[in-house]
Amino acid sequence: MASALPTALCALAVGALLASERSDSRPGIWLAKPAAAACFLWAALAWGALDSPYGRWILGGLALSACGDVLLIPRSSGAFRAGIAAFLLSHVAYAVAFASSPWELPVLALAAGGVALAAWRIQRWLLPHVPGDFRLPVIAYLAVISTMVALAVAVSAAGGPLLVAIGAIAFAASDISVARHRFVAEDFANSAWGLPLYFASQLALASTVVPAPGF
Repeated sequence: MASALPTALCALAVGALLASERSDSRPGIWLAKPAAAACFLWAALAWGALDSPYGRWILGGLALSACGDVLLIPRSSGAFRAGIAAFLLSHVAYAVAFASSPWELPVLALAAGGVALAAWRIQRWLLPHVPGDFRLPVIAYLAVISTMVALAVAVSAAGGPLLVAIGAIAFAASDISVARHRFVAEDFANSAWGLPLYFASQLALASTVVPAPGF
C-alpha cells in the first residue's frame, strides 16, 4: 500500500521528536518535526488527495498544519502568533472540505451545541492564563475549531468516513496540549500526549480522501 511507508516513517519521526522534546534538543526538534509533517503530506498524496475537490481542501489543511508545525519551533512570540494563524487557517480549510460534503443538519445542530459547551469550559479554564493581547485570537481560534469539529461529526453521521469525526476531534484535543504548554505550564507531559495525538489526527484526516466523500 502506497501510504504505508509515509505512515510508518511519520510514526518513527514522532518518536524521534518526543525524544528530542524530552532532552530539549533543538537540532533534533528541527529535524524530526518537519519530517513528521512531511510524512502526513506524503501520505495524503499517496491516498489521492489531488483527485477530488474534497481531497485538495484536506491537502491544503495539511499543508497549513505543516507550516504551523515549523512556526511553533522557534521560541518567539512572533513565530507563535504566525503558527497559530497557520493552524487556524488549517481548521478553516478542513471546515470547507467538510461543508462541501454531505452532512446531517440535525446532527450538526446537536454537535454544535455540545462542542460550544466544551469550548466554553475550555475558555473559562484557559483565558485567566492568557495575556490580554492573545485573548481575542484564542477566542477566535476556539470558534473556528468548534465549527470544524461540528461539521466533521455531521459528515460522519451522514455516511462519511468515521475518521472524519475522529480526526477532527483528535486535532482539537491536541490543541489543548499546545495551549497548556504555552499559557499554563511548560511540561514535557504536554508533548508526550499532545504530539502523538496531533500527528495521528493529521494522518486520520489525510486518509479520508480515499474514497473522497460524495456518498
